[in-house]
Amino acid sequence: MSESPTTFSENNDLRTIPVQRRSTDRMNALLDAAAVLIDEEGIDGVTTTAVAYRSRSSVGVLYRYFPNIDSLLKALAQRNMQRYLEMVAEGSDRTPDIPWSSWDNTLDSYVHMFRHEPGFRGLRFGDIISDRFLDAEQSNNTVIARAFAEQVSETHSIPVTQEMLFHLEVGVNMGSAIIHRAFLHDPKGEKRFIEHAREFIGNYLRTYLPISSS
Repeated sequence: MSESPTTFSENNDLRTIPVQRRSTDRMNALLDAAAVLIDEEGIDGVTTTAVAYRSRSSVGVLYRYFPNIDSLLKALAQRNMQRYLEMVAEGSDRTPDIPWSSWDNTLDSYVHMFRHEPGFRGLRFGDIISDRFLDAEQSNNTVIARAFAEQVSETHSIPVTQEMLFHLEVGVNMGSAIIHRAFLHDPKGEKRFIEHAREFIGNYLRTYLPISSS
């Protein structure tokens, strides 16, 4: 997967918000190191010393940006979210303007993250640590559902409604549970679980959110 720019300004736990390219690169190196450690040793293996060593940096540099490991993991979860939503948006731009024609891409992008994004299987969007890891006031799946709602609203020129948010959150909860199960024992994901998620959630969205073509 190609490197994408990372936005850190939404993470209020950071000591320093990177502005210059060099600082952003340094912070991404720390996050990359944490992601590799998650794959190798699990979240418990992500320590300040291990991250500093793996990123060829120092504990002092790490603490310049992150007051603790929790804030580093939050930044990594936010980067995961950003990369995922960018993939979804790029794929949606290439699909026909037919209601829910982009659903396959949305699911395939999530599966791609599990298969290819370092550390994603062990952290995902932070829900492995806390249901409210991304936002103290909302569940992680609520945050994702709202992001999807904004994309649907923009694509089809319709307002975001509470009904839309509810059904998208139902879909997100179903998807995250089924795909997590698909990758529980198989690093490539068990195909039957993935395809059933595609069918069940796609049918659910078309049934409860019958969006008209714009």
